[in-house]
Amino acid sequence: MNENLIKSLSDEKIMPILRCPDYLKTVDMAMALIEGGIKILEINVQNISIYRAIEEISKHAVVCAGGIITSLQAEAAILSGAKILSSPIFSMNLVKISKDKEIPYIAGTSTANEAYNAWKARIPLIKIYPVTALGGAMYIEDLLRPMPFLNVMPLGNVKIDEISSYIKAGASVVGIGRDFYDGYSLAEITVRAKKVIKELKG
Repeated sequence: MNENLIKSLSDEKIMPILRCPDYLKTVDMAMALIEGGIKILEINVQNISIYRAIEEISKHAVVCAGGIITSLQAEAAILSGAKILSSPIFSMNLVKISKDKEIPYIAGTSTANEAYNAWKARIPLIKIYPVTALGGAMYIEDLLRPMPFLNVMPLGNVKIDEISSYIKAGASVVGIGRDFYDGYSLAEITVRAKKVIKELKG
């Protein structure tokens, strides 16, 4: 399995997450982020047209297919060029596909128990979702205190200016959705990406 992709994600410290049902808009926003220096991003599969978007975007950056729940979705995403699978749930079916296809699978968990079980199943990066509703950076800190071996990516309504507090709390990567693109022009999205990357490289 390509563990290097998970390491690259940890080096980048952020993963933008695009959730948009419109194929063209998804491609445009992704390209704006890539222009800003983003190397890995998640494209949430809202409908079948998004597989085409993944195909297009994967020529320019590493695409993680998000919102994957079924085996069929996983297979379609991989055929479209996705190099990572991400799910809001922890599914042994997806663990199997991940192993068979040698593609990293980021599983979604909420509780300490779920996160530990995902770790036991050798999930390389564990999504903690919806983190804001669960208690934000403090929740990550509390979760990692007894289990510092967990490799976690918090997401769920996280704001760009909260990234550093999550990293300080012990997160390897932080997932940023709407705050990256909602209400911003494509040029502004590029500027936001550049600014975040610069701050993280510090």
